[in-house]
Amino acid sequence: MNYAFGVLLLIWTNYSLLLMSKLTLDEFFNYTEFTSLTLAPSNSQSILIQTRHRIWDHNINEYHLHLYSLDGKTKTLLTRHASSLLRPRWQGEWIVYLSGNQSNTIHLYSTRMEQTFSLPLSNESIHAFTLSNTSLYFATRTPWTNETDKAYKDEWNDVIEYRDKERGDTIYRVNLEDINRFQIEILANISLRVVELVCSFDGRRLVFSTESTLQHIESMDDYDVYSIDLTDHSSIVPRRLTNNQRIERNLKWFNNESFLFTVTNEGSINGEYRDTQGRLYSYDFLNGNIHRWADQFTGSIRAYDLLENGQQGLIILGQLNTEIQVYTQQSKSRPLVKKIGWNGTYESIVTTCNDNKSIIAFLHSSFDVPQEVYFVDNIDQLNLAQSITNENKLFKERNLPKGILLYPPDKFEQKNLPLLVLIHGGPYFADLNVFYADWYFCAIMMATEGWLVLQPNYRDSSGYGDEFLYGVRLKMVSRPGKDILFGVDALIRDGIADPRQLAIGGYSYDGYLTNWLITQTTRFNAAIIGAGAIEHVIDWGANDMPKSNAYFLGGYPWQMPTRYQEEAAVFEMNKVKTPTHIVTGGIDVGVPVAESYLLERSLRVLGIPTKLIVFPGQGHELNNNPWHEKIKVREELKWLQKYGHICVSPCEGYLV
Repeated sequence: MNYAFGVLLLIWTNYSLLLMSKLTLDEFFNYTEFTSLTLAPSNSQSILIQTRHRIWDHNINEYHLHLYSLDGKTKTLLTRHASSLLRPRWQGEWIVYLSGNQSNTIHLYSTRMEQTFSLPLSNESIHAFTLSNTSLYFATRTPWTNETDKAYKDEWNDVIEYRDKERGDTIYRVNLEDINRFQIEILANISLRVVELVCSFDGRRLVFSTESTLQHIESMDDYDVYSIDLTDHSSIVPRRLTNNQRIERNLKWFNNESFLFTVTNEGSINGEYRDTQGRLYSYDFLNGNIHRWADQFTGSIRAYDLLENGQQGLIILGQLNTEIQVYTQQSKSRPLVKKIGWNGTYESIVTTCNDNKSIIAFLHSSFDVPQEVYFVDNIDQLNLAQSITNENKLFKERNLPKGILLYPPDKFEQKNLPLLVLIHGGPYFADLNVFYADWYFCAIMMATEGWLVLQPNYRDSSGYGDEFLYGVRLKMVSRPGKDILFGVDALIRDGIADPRQLAIGGYSYDGYLTNWLITQTTRFNAAIIGAGAIEHVIDWGANDMPKSNAYFLGGYPWQMPTRYQEEAAVFEMNKVKTPTHIVTGGIDVGVPVAESYLLERSLRVLGIPTKLIVFPGQGHELNNNPWHEKIKVREELKWLQKYGHICVSPCEGYLV
């Protein structure tokens, strides 16, 4: 009887799937992305949620801000035009945010009066802002006086002095106690650009992190944390707190005498520059000491927040292998405790404490469950969390691909399937048990179109320990490239992938690897590449992270000329046989656009089928126009359909 029931259940499940239609490209690009969560600070059952929406008729992305009740019964729109660059802040009655088209204007929404006030504050874009109970603090590039501006233009007209024209930031304070007359005063000047601002709970200290005014990671001397004593009215001079080879981010006060920060893959606390897994630290004002939290955790710390206002320590999101799960730590000397929850990936966790009771909100998704916002009031009952949103319900109604090795719909665990190797970028990233849908995370769409999608976490991926992370050092494409081909070999050996129908692709660092791999083997019938370098000298000289090139290759071009050449695909382009599709942003400096032109010209000279698409006005992120995102994936699917199932000669084996 149990056997018969099982057979009937299997038949019904398969029949239900057959009734579900496959995802279309239009549906894929109407996925709702949650870009920030902000809980009410106290005595409120509300959460501020920012979402991204593609407005096709206007060729733009909009970022909406809504206030949700935690029971999901009410939803109040604050704006359709929030900025995607700075996360909103909420302190007391005030919610503060920037507008996407007015980066020099701060908007303050009063939850008490249900009214929005707009403050035009500067002629320059605002880089950072924060709140205390009585004041708003913000940072912007130090403005020129009218006389200075006129004198500069008279001398230089529209000519750019590449470095000399850059100015540091000014930090301002706005008194919020009298809403009828906001008073603005200059607090301090600094020669660097301010990245984050946070104010202590008692309002006595301000802490901020910095970066180069050019926003290029050239020297770690520009990346530090400073503090301002707000009680010293006689002389407000920023005090430098850190001086290490690292980039500090995600500042948050732990108590009035210490704050927390993360270092994610960019530098280290001690000694010379060395990339590590994401780590979490606290700084103690009493003695200037820095302590590491979760120091026994071998994966990567991705996010954190205070648990019960810090009285119960921290709640931490840690990535191990392909999942990001929830952990707690009561103090830096206590062990890290993993909480029982759902499989998949937790993100953007935020907490608050009302009447000595915690409220915890977060994003969650997995391979077959789209991302939504959830909340729970007990950290030990994560698997009982309730959903606040239902923005992506359409995806639950479609016959989606399945598995970490992403099988096409209705073909789960079948054999001899056409294989697309879709490589993640970073390089310090990893493909996870998570649900994303956009121009970069397009594996679901590729699998829907019939491809078995392999997303390999090669050496240098996060979540597998520091030694695994160091695997890219000095062999920045050749070593991870071998790992990727090893995975392809395994799928072919096990009869899962068809060796006659292989394709490969990736964007950014994934593009570097794809460029390299098509010089190492002719087994791939098609390649889809985005913003990938094929040489490293101009890449080092023109990109916005030259520190990484020098780190990965062991020095500057004149110090390691042989290695710069050995790890560059351009010097082996004569071996390429793979038809290659290329996309790039027209003003990309993450990977200089010249690299894509160089790749296209090389392939054209060699007589290899190739196509280059340039998206005007787009930087590295391709996020200014939703049509560019859709066109990218649409044209890549066409290229795979045209060339991916045709075996080039020879279609198996390695060239080197």
